[in-house]
Amino acid sequence: MGEEGTESEGRAGAWRLAESSSAYLRGAREQAIDWYPWGEAAFEAARRLNRPILLDVGAVWCHWCHVMDEGTYSDATVARLIGQHFIAVKVDRDANPEVDRRYQRQVNALTGEGGWPLTAFLTPKGETFFGGTYFPAQEGMGRPAFRRVLLEISRLWREEPDKIRENTEALATALTHEHHGTGRTQALSADQFLEGVGNSIRSSYDPVHGGFGMAPKFPHPTAVSFLLWSAFATGDERCAEEARTTLRQMADGGMYDQVGGGFHRYSVDEAWHIPHFEKMSIDNAALVSAYAEAARRFPEPRFSDVVRGTLAWAQATLADPKGGFGASQDADNAPGDDGGYFTWSRSELKAVLDPVELRIASRFFGVGSQGRMPHDPDRNVLFRLMPVEEAAEGTTLEGTQATATLDSAVRKLAAARLRRPRPIVDPALYANLNGGFIRALCASFVSLQDPTYLDAARRAADRFLTEGYQADRGVPHQIASPGPAGYGHLEDQADFAWGLVELAGVTVEPRYLARAIELFELILSRFTVSGMPLRDIAPALYDGPAIGAVGEPAFPVEDMPHLSPNAAVALGLVRLASLTGEERWRTEARNIVGACLPRLERAGMFASGMALAAGLLDTEPVRVVVQGSGGLADALWSSTLTAWHPNAWIFRGTPPEPFSLPEELAAATMASDRPRAFVCWGTRCAPPVEDPAALAALIGKSPARGPAA
Repeated sequence: MGEEGTESEGRAGAWRLAESSSAYLRGAREQAIDWYPWGEAAFEAARRLNRPILLDVGAVWCHWCHVMDEGTYSDATVARLIGQHFIAVKVDRDANPEVDRRYQRQVNALTGEGGWPLTAFLTPKGETFFGGTYFPAQEGMGRPAFRRVLLEISRLWREEPDKIRENTEALATALTHEHHGTGRTQALSADQFLEGVGNSIRSSYDPVHGGFGMAPKFPHPTAVSFLLWSAFATGDERCAEEARTTLRQMADGGMYDQVGGGFHRYSVDEAWHIPHFEKMSIDNAALVSAYAEAARRFPEPRFSDVVRGTLAWAQATLADPKGGFGASQDADNAPGDDGGYFTWSRSELKAVLDPVELRIASRFFGVGSQGRMPHDPDRNVLFRLMPVEEAAEGTTLEGTQATATLDSAVRKLAAARLRRPRPIVDPALYANLNGGFIRALCASFVSLQDPTYLDAARRAADRFLTEGYQADRGVPHQIASPGPAGYGHLEDQADFAWGLVELAGVTVEPRYLARAIELFELILSRFTVSGMPLRDIAPALYDGPAIGAVGEPAFPVEDMPHLSPNAAVALGLVRLASLTGEERWRTEARNIVGACLPRLERAGMFASGMALAAGLLDTEPVRVVVQGSGGLADALWSSTLTAWHPNAWIFRGTPPEPFSLPEELAAATMASDRPRAFVCWGTRCAPPVEDPAALAALIGKSPARGPAA
């Protein structure tokens, strides 16, 4: 990099971001601030000019990031102060999760705040000494003016360096305990851990609205899966009912897009009425998996409808023509917007619908009630307030006629909404997000038998395996036009490897299983630290700049609320062990769970992923082979699709090597090809089954309450 005034001469504003592959960074290119992307150049400039670094971490889907960009960072005084006193660095948290993870932790330790936008002030070494989240240009919303913050930070930097040093030293001390667990003298047992997580989930359960905790209310799909496992393992149907109610309430609320499908990020109220409007791949993939699971566990068509609606949105909005899924859809469609694309005024509804449709849709979707937007009560988030039969009261329509009329109204609303300016879609292809979608698509195919889901899963997997996979480096974080980049991230290897396990089991294709095993071998050899959880980046593989806090080790074990990378590895290994019959993978999963337990004692519900892995390790998996052809074989196969077990593999015909079967089962399937089904738990098998109803009941039984060995 050249001297100040040479490189930047004649280049005002955020010119360094103009060619970025990140939509979030490119969005700031018109600002007057001389933004740097994350990299050595920014730190070198800070050292040379002896200036603190202003770090902004955000994302293209983040509403308050847009508010800060459009208000604070577009303020002329703010831009002037930054230019005079700081080196400004802008980071896309989706493109650089390792940067976000470390500075979220540091700012939270200093201030108790976290989230996006993340605003941090760093020394030229990358040490945080002050931070927060959203700051308005001028004082408001209970927050200090950013102009005043900038002036005070620049004064401290010049006049009170000892105070800054005290802050960085205090932060280092506060973070030290994270590398040493909880300090227990006696190890937490798996049973104690499971009991603690279960108690945390159930104590935070909202019996009125479903879900967990109060407002703002986030979906916790892994907690739902843990409740389903708990009901299966203990026979306590209250757990299953809590999971069922949570899924039903989310599906009926405004957090689910009743017109276009897909879930918004979270609800600002406890009743799921008003969402934060961004739609993210990571949320929707996890929720599709949960609803596909519920579609088999509970006889409710609504759960299957949500799977179809969410995947239809994902395929229409996020799918790349060459395979794979983009990262997110923004909340806003213009500066100053807040959900305008997704909400409706009465006049807009009246302009689109005929009088009968308007009456039924307005009542059914609660127009004018709890879904009114706080900043503009004329605009409504649509949510399901009442059954369609009740909404049709006062009309001549009954039964299927009322349903058909409501369906017609929804189609008209969807068509009208497509004519509005649309929120930006981030098309970036990230491996961890696509691994989650591969799992979701496989689960949906098993539940609904729609071959388009399996095709989409294959295309996503093949895209990354063809364009980015390297045997000695794994999958990259991102596939972009310049080429794959971002090797060495645990979350990518974990989520993608687990996705390949699910795809291998559904397609019974050895090539997917071989790549999954290679990725897990890579994880266990490159991300392991003796006696510790898996670290989030492998230094020997990481291809990003190891600057600032990135050089510090991080061990992501808590769900935030998305599934932690350590939990994803453990769960993927559990599924791999049950698919192949190799005990080694179960042992490795146990080792990871054991290494993480000391750090999860107080995590409660945010340890749901690891608790699910621990529970599945002590739950015998079930493998089912449906043999033969004809009507009875088809009926047996259909019955497996309505049965549910938390760790099941179901094959139509004997699978080839290396999809291992117990010796007893392998021998039995070779003896005859007449229609029948074989069910095995671990290495013990039940007698052949020829009754479809009996087969479904057998699959759904916990081994502790099922057939004897």
